[in-house]
Order: sequence, then structure tokens, then C-alpha cells
Amino acid sequence: MPWLYLILAIVAEVFGTTSMKLSAGFSKPLPSVLIFVFYGLSLTFLTLALKTLPVGMSYAIWSALGTALITAIGVLWFGEGMNALKVISLLLIIAGIAGLHFSQEHMK
Repeated sequence: MPWLYLILAIVAEVFGTTSMKLSAGFSKPLPSVLIFVFYGLSLTFLTLALKTLPVGMSYAIWSALGTALITAIGVLWFGEGMNALKVISLLLIIAGIAGLHFSQEHMK
């Protein structure tokens, strides 16, 4: 169950960040409200996941996968550019998550 909470926290965070972009600087009411709804859900689910999962690894996964997904949404939905440096940076984020996960497994 804690992994499901972590996944839900990531999805809610991605929706919250997407709502930030769609709010156009808080000028659109619905996306502006959704920012707070989704971030509230995200932090709630993250808190539930942290009852069982290690905080460092969980936060790294939450923030890194959120960053990777938002980058993909920015490129695919909002027409933001993609270049080699962005791809390499995302791969390094994924490598960092894997490293943190494997370091936790090694500590057991």
C-alpha cells in the first residue's frame, strides 16, 4: 500500500504543477484552485507513504519522477523544447533514484 500512496502522490503533484501552468499566473480560477487541491492530495499521499517507506528514498522518487513527468508534459503538451542536455539530465535523475533505492536495499 505505501507504494500505491507514493504513486498517487506523484500523480497528484504532476496534476498540481500542470495546473500551475494552466492557471496563467493565477488568472484562471479553476486551475488556480486545482493547484491547492492537487498539492494537498499529493502531500497527504506522500505522508501516508512515509509511514512505511524511507523518507530520503521516497522524497527522491516523488520529486524526481514528478520532474521527469512534468518535463515530458512540457515537451508533449506545452511545446517546450527537448535537447540532448535535457535527455541526459533526465537519465541522471533516473540513475540517482535507482542509486538511492539500491542503497536502501543494501542497508537491510
